Amino acid sequence: MSGVNQAPITGESIPVEKDMGSELFAGTINGDGALEAVSTKRAADTTLARIIRMIEDAHSRRADVEQWVEKFAAIYTPVVILLAVGVAVLPPLVFGAAWTDWFYRALVLLVIACPCALVISTPVSIVAALAAAARSGVLIKGGVFMEVPAKLKALAMDKTGTITRGEPEVTDIVPLNGHSKSEILIRAATLEARSTHPLARAILTYAAKHDIAAPPAENIQMVGGKGVTGTFESEPVWLGSHRFLVERGQDNIAVSQTAGRLEREGKTVVVIGDERHVCGLIAIADTLRPGARGTIRKLHEAGLSHIIMLTGDNTATANAIAQEVGIDEVRAELLPQDKVSEIGRLIERYGTVAMLGDGVNDAPAMARASLGIAMGAAGSDAAIETADIALMSDDLEKLPWLLHHSKRTMWVIRQNIAFALGVKAAFVFLTFVGFATLWGAIAADVGASLLVVANGLRLLKSQVSNASQM
Repeated sequence: MSGVNQAPITGESIPVEKDMGSELFAGTINGDGALEAVSTKRAADTTLARIIRMIEDAHSRRADVEQWVEKFAAIYTPVVILLAVGVAVLPPLVFGAAWTDWFYRALVLLVIACPCALVISTPVSIVAALAAAARSGVLIKGGVFMEVPAKLKALAMDKTGTITRGEPEVTDIVPLNGHSKSEILIRAATLEARSTHPLARAILTYAAKHDIAAPPAENIQMVGGKGVTGTFESEPVWLGSHRFLVERGQDNIAVSQTAGRLEREGKTVVVIGDERHVCGLIAIADTLRPGARGTIRKLHEAGLSHIIMLTGDNTATANAIAQEVGIDEVRAELLPQDKVSEIGRLIERYGTVAMLGDGVNDAPAMARASLGIAMGAAGSDAAIETADIALMSDDLEKLPWLLHHSKRTMWVIRQNIAFALGVKAAFVFLTFVGFATLWGAIAADVGASLLVVANGLRLLKSQVSNASQM
């Protein structure tokens, strides 16, 4: 038996115990015990290989988004040229008007109808918005992804390493049978002093924070997949899972009830005891990232209709975390292909959906979503490469800011487009009635271009701290 770290594939925060007949995923990491594994599939059929194929397939299904301004300008420019030709030729030919007068008006029309302000307004605004986002620690991979957050209706989030830190921490110490918390912690630290197991590291880190530097116990023996035994101060002691406690015949109702309560809260329980009784329990869990609760609330306030957790972790842990932060829906114990299916379901229901994750197992779902967002610091290379946006400092509070920033960017672009078209429409009217001059048209065209550029550059001042004020 051995504990296997399946986080790269399933995202489970705690190593999973593997016994005779258990299924192993390619790409997972073995723990302390020795395992004899038999390959049942070819390399091309492994879960890791399927993840790569799902990323490629998801990208191939995503349509290229074209800027409205570019399509508009492609039609607008030839129409304006034809209109100018008509203005110069038709009145003299049909009504006998003066050629020089209408030729002059055609030139004015061409100058004022030049789409400079219209075309330049979008790229300037997008570049300014991208620069402001990068300065705030949000890396957006191109202007096409700048507008998507403003349209989001639903957000899917991974749990381990995204909502939570991805590193188990001690959350509770429950002393029993007259022992103190410090005694429990000392005994656990002595037994785990030489272990590299994630749960052992959590215990040792917690002990170090409380200035406990216990020497390693003597006669240490590993009990594969269950626990460890040793001698502390000439007394046999042991540490392990609740199943190890049951096998030793030292279980009782009080211990079972306490352990069950902690497990229902999504925590992993480590039991410490000696030959006489159970000394106490240590609860270990993957703790929330700072600001996770506030981020979920702000995302709802920003207009997201639905927030769902998609995780490979067990249902009890997922439900406990979701309830604590206020997530609307939970889908647990999912493999990468299951996450892709859930994203497809959400897209059918809500239209525009984002996926936030950090691991290899999240990459296919991120590729399938309308917008993929990766945790840039803690995320895997596959997740960051697949994502459209990366949170470089893993700060969840930048998600609501991103939504506000995108909406503000689109509002500025719409302002620029409306202003540019309004100025041109006014001068076109003045041209036909004979009040517009060539110098006035030049001044209006250059002035409109400068104004839309200045308006777009205001986006450079967007800061994370202003998100709540937008």
